[in-house]
Amino acid sequence: MVKFLKHNIRKIRYFTTLVSILLTLVAVVAIGAKGLNLGLDFTGGMVTEVQLDKQLTSSQLLEHLKPSMGDSVSVTTSGEEGRWVIRYSTPEDGSQALDVGELLSDYSQQVDVISNSIVGSQVGQDLFEQGGLALLLSVLSILGYLCFRFEWRLASGSLFALAHDVILVLGYFALTQMEFNLTVFAAILAILGYSLNDSIIIADRIRELIVAKKDKSTEWVNDQAVVDTFSRTLVTSGTTLLTIGALWMMGGSALAGFSTAMFIGVLSGTWSSISIGTVLPQWLKLEAVHYQPVEIDSAP
Repeated sequence: MVKFLKHNIRKIRYFTTLVSILLTLVAVVAIGAKGLNLGLDFTGGMVTEVQLDKQLTSSQLLEHLKPSMGDSVSVTTSGEEGRWVIRYSTPEDGSQALDVGELLSDYSQQVDVISNSIVGSQVGQDLFEQGGLALLLSVLSILGYLCFRFEWRLASGSLFALAHDVILVLGYFALTQMEFNLTVFAAILAILGYSLNDSIIIADRIRELIVAKKDKSTEWVNDQAVVDTFSRTLVTSGTTLLTIGALWMMGGSALAGFSTAMFIGVLSGTWSSISIGTVLPQWLKLEAVHYQPVEIDSAP
């Protein structure tokens, strides 16, 4: 495996970069053409908590409610067995919202409506703005860290790798029209941190090699940096993907968006740190001279 990687890593880096560019273009087109299917956290709607027969599952409830309430309805457990929180949008024509208790009366012997509340569109707008502010602060913090840690040519690779990962996740949700809610937004913030960590490991190795091996080309340095860190990347990403996969299969509909976004983000973050994170600095002519100490004339 290592021998194959050493002989083919440059081809792999260039090929995955080409794939990343194509996928990014598709994602941008999907976001622009279809947009995101914002969930009730952002658009507002109704939230009803009910107590039902204990043997019912979330998939059974969704199958029963969707024909009447549409695809926007979501069902999550409230912690106690048989207690569920049902979220659904209000009718756009201003008509009266459906009676959840009445809809479930012929499906469950026990139907107790515990609470019924409205999440206004203004609350959703506030959440959207606060989420955008959190994302902006995260990006600014990352920018500041990269500027402090690396020379700008090397930092640009990590920065564009981050943008690539987020765009791919948003593109997938736009293309499939999966609900984009607060849990998905939280996943995007987590992806930023994970992808940055992976990119920094490789970038740090590039910086060490480019100073220690001044006689070697930038292409060789990038290839060697990826080979040196590949086992660490493979183990870290593999174990993370296994955990997310288990969450995906066992988390149910409540965590479907979060686990999907995390799985795509970790997967794309792994290859973007190898491809974009190393190829872009190379295209920007990163050389050993950029990490040489600069003599300052102390004469007045």
